[in-house]
Amino acid sequence: MEGWRGAWYVPCLASLETLQELCRKENLTCKSIGITNRSLKSYEVEYLCDYKVEEGKAYYLVKWKGWPESSNTWEPRKHLNCPLLIQNFLRDRNEYLSRGREGKAMKVRNHVKTLKPAIADYIVKKAKQRIALQRWKEELNRKKNHKAMILVENTVDLEGPPLDFYYINEYKPAPGINVLNGITTGCECADCPAEKCCPKEAGFILAYNKRKKLKIQPGLPIYECNSYCRCGPDCPNRIVQKGTPYSLCIFRTNNGRGWGVKTLQKIKTNSFVMEYVGEVITSEEAERRGQLYDNQGNTYLFDLDYDSDEFTVDAARYGNVSHFVNHSCDPNLQVFNVFIDNLDLRLPRIALFSTRTIKAGEELTFDYQMKGSIDLTSDSAEGLSPSKKRIRTVCKCGAVCCRGYLN
Repeated sequence: MEGWRGAWYVPCLASLETLQELCRKENLTCKSIGITNRSLKSYEVEYLCDYKVEEGKAYYLVKWKGWPESSNTWEPRKHLNCPLLIQNFLRDRNEYLSRGREGKAMKVRNHVKTLKPAIADYIVKKAKQRIALQRWKEELNRKKNHKAMILVENTVDLEGPPLDFYYINEYKPAPGINVLNGITTGCECADCPAEKCCPKEAGFILAYNKRKKLKIQPGLPIYECNSYCRCGPDCPNRIVQKGTPYSLCIFRTNNGRGWGVKTLQKIKTNSFVMEYVGEVITSEEAERRGQLYDNQGNTYLFDLDYDSDEFTVDAARYGNVSHFVNHSCDPNLQVFNVFIDNLDLRLPRIALFSTRTIKAGEELTFDYQMKGSIDLTSDSAEGLSPSKKRIRTVCKCGAVCCRGYLN
């Protein structure tokens, strides 16, 4: 809460409504739960809960922003200046009424006098979901370190933001693991690439062409210029380190695959799309966690096996947008190993590049069994690497060349 500085914090188990009521009693403000100086002294519609007609007048049950639900009031339509919230209310009502019941759609009546409790309950849940997803979107965009936007969308069900997922921009090493090997030198190129540029020093060719598109084959590593290199931020050998260049949308799939990711912009062939990040753990710890995850049907273990099989990336709790990318047997993304400020071959960074032109609005996917060795499952328990088979999992990618199973 504003004006208070504590030495440490603990998770709060109180409900949002309880916290709002406490803030009002103590005259305190807290932006994160919707209590501002303005809302302490005024009433603003947060969402609409119910509808009725009395004596020819339409009334809406209003949830006031920053006030607990016990303060909800019925207000006549003419008192409400919130056209978007009314539009959301009517759309949610019509969506509920038009859903098929035993294959027969219900006719939407525009002049109902009261709503059934089940309809009102659905409308409130959709309103709360809309607010929760908006807050999650704002949180993701505060935490990301790239310029492109992250959007969130769910037009399928009432699922809200994942409860135990924390957005990070780079590897989060487990205790005892050092993801930086103390590199202290870089190239002296005035105009990369040159004879002594980073890829050539490592014994490989430059990964990118003049248009900053990938020109190497899968399986070959990418060596980018690092923080000690003489070249500046516009160097053509600095691509992955700049982060996701495309605006992306985390969306709810309609075929049981949980969340997915789609691009909001056209992506050309061989373009860098995103990095796969998570918690870096030992392979032994990954095996232990994998057995626990099997019972939950929710694991995102990516083996870093470019040079050895010592470390694994676990993106189950810590990750970025790539956490939500689904599997496909005919993917539009390909995995590449990248080395920048860390030249430890056991700890490459994992980058996803486009394999073809991807249209705006198209879902992004990669093959969970492609080179890079991955042991992943989506929200619907998809994906186990052949080296760690435990469950025969049906693939739901829908591709013409679908293998039928993920393992």
